Amino acid sequence: MESPDNNYTNSDYIVIKAKDNGVQVIGLTRGRDTRFHHTEKLDKGEIMVVQFTENTSAIKVRGKAEVMTKHGSMDTEV
Repeated sequence: MESPDNNYTNSDYIVIKAKDNGVQVIGLTRGRDTRFHHTEKLDKGEIMVVQFTENTSAIKVRGKAEVMTKHGSMDTEV
């Protein structure tokens, strides 16, 4: 069971919208050694809603996509 300090239900969400087929969304781990821990592939028009967690410290997007956060929206440059 998670302690209240590790509860990520209030963490911000990030939306990734694929502008082309084959966009990769890669989650990277937290801790001393950063590693890939999860990969998803999106096709054109698909969206994925992601969130940082106790296991995910970074998210990498490969391919042509729009990334939307509370700080604004940006396109990848492919």
